[in-house]
Amino acid sequence: MEKVIISPSILSADFANLERDIDTIQNAGADWVHVDVMDGHFVPNITIGAPVVKAIKPVSKIPLDVHLMIEHPQNYIDDFVDAGADIITIHYEATGEMTEDVISHIKSHDVLAGLSIKPKTPPQDILKYLLMVDMVLIMTVEPGFGGQAFMRDCAEKIPVIKQNAPENLIIQVDGGINRETGKICRSLGANSLVAGSYIYKSDDIKAAIESLRK
Repeated sequence: MEKVIISPSILSADFANLERDIDTIQNAGADWVHVDVMDGHFVPNITIGAPVVKAIKPVSKIPLDVHLMIEHPQNYIDDFVDAGADIITIHYEATGEMTEDVISHIKSHDVLAGLSIKPKTPPQDILKYLLMVDMVLIMTVEPGFGGQAFMRDCAEKIPVIKQNAPENLIIQVDGGINRETGKICRSLGANSLVAGSYIYKSDDIKAAIESLRK
């Protein structure tokens, strides 16, 4: 069975103790660290930027999975590459006709490129980019805040992407992921799951991470 990449979101971590909380998830078996970057414009929340990515890079033994929920992401790619991002995911809704150029820009830096879509965006809008990217991120909540409820209809985009994707494409899902919803996403073809509150609020973080693989 294909290994599921688990990428806990530090949006649910203690920002005063990020080193500790990153250490906790990597010791508990996480594959990546998911970093939610929000600008208060593309989504109605402001979180962190490249300086925080740079600060956590030396303490992370696993790849930094940086999700840019920002306007004009093309203006910040170099900053996040320089900060140490290993995967950079942009939103199709933020790049539109420039999507191909921004993906090419990311890949020119020898980091993985991801493309994400919000709940209201049909998967057909991004099929032409599937051969260019390393990962597609399907949002199963409206991006902006953690702890939202899983939108089951959004998960139906997974098989559409999978049917049109190259074999090695990573299909990641983010939003309301827990043991039950993670199982739904995996059954539909997802091979990477982002979870924040489910992992960080668990009494047993290692068991929570492992439950997302079962």
